[in-house]
Amino acid sequence: MSNTLKGACIIGQSGGPTSAINASAYGVIRAALDNPMITHVYGAEHGIKGVLNDRLFDMSQEEAEELALLKFTPSSALGSCRYKIADPDEDDTDYKRILEVFKKYDVRYFFYNGGNDSMDTCNKISKYMMRVGYECRVMGVPKTIDNDLFGTDHCPGFASAAKYIATSCMEVYRDAQVYDTGMIVIMEIMGRHAGWLTAASALANIDGTGPDLIYLPETDFSMEQFIADVKRVYSEKGCCMVAVSEGIHYADGSFVSEAQTSATDGFGHAQLGGLASTLTDVVKKETGAKVRGIELSLLQRCGAHLASRTDYEESILAGRAAVENAVAGLTDKMVGFACTREGGKYVCKTKLIDLKDVANTEKKVPLEWINAQHNGVEQAFIDYCLPLIQGETEMVKINGLPRFAKLKKVLAK
Repeated sequence: MSNTLKGACIIGQSGGPTSAINASAYGVIRAALDNPMITHVYGAEHGIKGVLNDRLFDMSQEEAEELALLKFTPSSALGSCRYKIADPDEDDTDYKRILEVFKKYDVRYFFYNGGNDSMDTCNKISKYMMRVGYECRVMGVPKTIDNDLFGTDHCPGFASAAKYIATSCMEVYRDAQVYDTGMIVIMEIMGRHAGWLTAASALANIDGTGPDLIYLPETDFSMEQFIADVKRVYSEKGCCMVAVSEGIHYADGSFVSEAQTSATDGFGHAQLGGLASTLTDVVKKETGAKVRGIELSLLQRCGAHLASRTDYEESILAGRAAVENAVAGLTDKMVGFACTREGGKYVCKTKLIDLKDVANTEKKVPLEWINAQHNGVEQAFIDYCLPLIQGETEMVKINGLPRFAKLKKVLAK
């Protein structure tokens, strides 16, 4: 493959949104618009579905000032999807259509901004283009508040969600202790199989106003032990705050949440919810105390007003790196982060990871970072996470409210 390749690019977003995913998209779009080797920059409407449906936005039609606002705009500005393309050996219909659209617009660069399943899509498209001999450089741009992508120190979007969660815990902690009667608070936090977000609630304990108990899906959950833990803390302090991952499970693998439904997303993942309500009912019966269940739900992934400047800067960096490496001749990779925290100094650099290694692989909280009682985290997690949440963003505000990007979304012809 020659390093010289001139043609158009497509940027698509997929999976659950974050408060920083558009910062990565901005990094890609801005770098692509400024690069002479990229002739046109297209944004796919609703991820890979936009490619399949030939719904591409001409990003050159957007005002530069409006594009810049993407840096501080939450959710997926181009639209997202949860669509699983088949194995090309079993059904290559989608791939033929993608190739058709790529040829129509002379697309030679494809950037996909998403999490685990998005990297699987990226990997499949990359391998198919190689197989049919169509030169197109494919780069995955990471995002996920779950922080569970293989090979990278952390994922864009995680730090801002972690900061939101820790801050919310600090605020709720104070609210729950204003009365002369005790209260037990159970906070349900996102995380199906990896507990990074729930572990981030421990950051609130730096100030002494965080959860007394933290339960992650990396270890089996025992309802009996949970009740004993809550009773012990409540007896000692007259109050208790608990942080739980939505995906905590019993030893047999079944989810604790009785609100698990038969519905799944496009990749077959169970839709979870209602765990806080379930545990609240149990604790009320067992203790007779006042118990409040709180489900942070979508707030934790779209809370741009509490975002980390470090997160946003690194998200933009990831997008730019994807373009720069693709134009330099690299393909079939995902941009990742290599970080050091030696001597209290945090340094982050980009690196590239093979898509085949990232696709459908989940990175979980190391067991050595979880305490022996499986109801809290160790200092090693705090040391890992704290540098990521530093700094405030330069969010533009009008009338005291955020001014988010409003794209024209002009369809390509």
